Amino acid sequence: KIMASSRWKVVAAALLLVLGAFLPVDADEHEHTYTDKEEIVLWMNTVGPYHNRQETYKYFSLPFCVGKKKTINHYHETLGEALQGVELEFSGLEINFKEEVMQKNYCEIDLDKAKRDAFVYAIKNHYWYQMYIDDLPIWGIVGEADENEEDYYLWTYKKLEIGFNGNRIVDVNLTSEGKVKLVPNTKIAMSYSVKWKKSDVKFEDRFDKYLDPSFFQHRIHWFSIFNSFMMVIFLVGLVSMILMRTLRKDYARYSKEEEMDDMDRDLGDEYGWKQVHGDVFRPSSHPLMFSSLIGSGCQIFSVSLIVIIVAMVEDLYTERGSMLSTAIFVYAATSPVNGYFGGSLYAKQGGRRWIKQMFIGAFLIPAMVCGTAFFINFIAIYYHASRAIPFGTMVAVCCICFFVILPLNLVGTILGRNLSGQPNFPCRVNAVPRPIPEKKWFMEPAVIVCLGGILPFGSIFIEMYFIFTSFWAYKIYYVYGFMMLVLVILCIVTVCVTIVCTYFLLNAEDYRWQWTSFLSAASTAVYVYMYSFYYYFFKTKMYGLFQTSFYFGYMAVFSTALGIMCGAVGYMGTSAFVRKIYTNVKID
Repeated sequence: KIMASSRWKVVAAALLLVLGAFLPVDADEHEHTYTDKEEIVLWMNTVGPYHNRQETYKYFSLPFCVGKKKTINHYHETLGEALQGVELEFSGLEINFKEEVMQKNYCEIDLDKAKRDAFVYAIKNHYWYQMYIDDLPIWGIVGEADENEEDYYLWTYKKLEIGFNGNRIVDVNLTSEGKVKLVPNTKIAMSYSVKWKKSDVKFEDRFDKYLDPSFFQHRIHWFSIFNSFMMVIFLVGLVSMILMRTLRKDYARYSKEEEMDDMDRDLGDEYGWKQVHGDVFRPSSHPLMFSSLIGSGCQIFSVSLIVIIVAMVEDLYTERGSMLSTAIFVYAATSPVNGYFGGSLYAKQGGRRWIKQMFIGAFLIPAMVCGTAFFINFIAIYYHASRAIPFGTMVAVCCICFFVILPLNLVGTILGRNLSGQPNFPCRVNAVPRPIPEKKWFMEPAVIVCLGGILPFGSIFIEMYFIFTSFWAYKIYYVYGFMMLVLVILCIVTVCVTIVCTYFLLNAEDYRWQWTSFLSAASTAVYVYMYSFYYYFFKTKMYGLFQTSFYFGYMAVFSTALGIMCGAVGYMGTSAFVRKIYTNVKID
């Protein structure tokens, strides 16, 4: 295929984007195998300031010149690449497999004042660029300044050294040489060379050089996992000991009360969670929104679990955009989970506007993500950044929402309403709500909500540092076994904390446990977002409107999604606990 017609290129890219939305595709256009003297494509990706990883621009937005070669044999882009701002442009350099190239000029830059100013600005802001050969990333710096920052120099010589094992490329290194002073109204010759060498690196291990075991498998990482694991043992033991002993006393007291006659019972001092048995299964306030949040949280949990397992098996970090493409595919495929749990809960709570609930549940997360991305997209367009999402990609995402997510959510909703949508509570619900007695200030739902997220956040905050560093800095996250363990620990801690909070709330004869259990678990997100402020100001050197809006916008999306997931997990665990304790007590 020759990249001749721009019209065919747009059509082909659009088709690939739509196909990439439905299938977990590879992020490369060939089999990674070559014959001698076969064409090797050097893709120029993006250029931008080192400290602002997300503020990237097209490589040729700087006045670099293009090589003489005009055509290539393939072009490919996936949905994940388009959403992540991957802007692959052909370098014009002629590189063939195992064919060495001695240093030679490939173009000249006619350096006028405007071009010099552009290069000087890039050097002042520590711009560096990214290239790809056979999916292997290569980084290089634009130039450097002298000690007094009076003279600025451009690196003009790209010295490529490519390692091969058999018929596969397993290693690429770039050395920047040829430092030339930037002087207006001069010509600067750009040159390159290619050297091939045999390598013992296996093709499966070629990405190992980009990983940082000393960072991710550091002693503090293991210590944080051990610390979180001990917290889980402590919490589970605490919940088991306190609640089981306390519940046993409660059951004994309630059994004794059952043996009393009516006058003795009226004169007795009745208190505790049994007194609200007629209201504890009352529908929550705003059941439509509540059930939509629970359904969305269950779906996010399913997506997190599946994507982590796939990442552990497939090493998704080796392909451009594959992690994002996989997450979108899995999210669309798990839409029935959202419909099932949200629809069944809404039906149990007596909701009748199930179609409206289905629409809200289906579009709650996509609308939040797309709304944030749309806002940031305006800023990216203003900056002419590569992060600006193309119109065709927006259309592809909308098609996924309307033609994949919505129908699958409808199927899940119908199944949920028909299979488990009937109320089967162990206690009857009173017609008139019981008045809620006054209680100590620390037993108020608002206080419980604020305190509920501290321990779950404490179990994951060190892992948050590693995740933030991999996304906002130049680290490749690959220790998904740690992430799976942290997810399990987070769920256990969240369920234990919400059960304790709910027990104290019910014991204070306050039956508003549904929203309290959800929000006390979801408050973990507030602490994560607060930690993101600390990370931004003390752990990074980010600056500028674009990077700041990008960081805090997507951190808000991440924190909200995490909060909805934790809230759903906390509610589901607490719901099982509440049903269990009221099933085992004898109630007239």
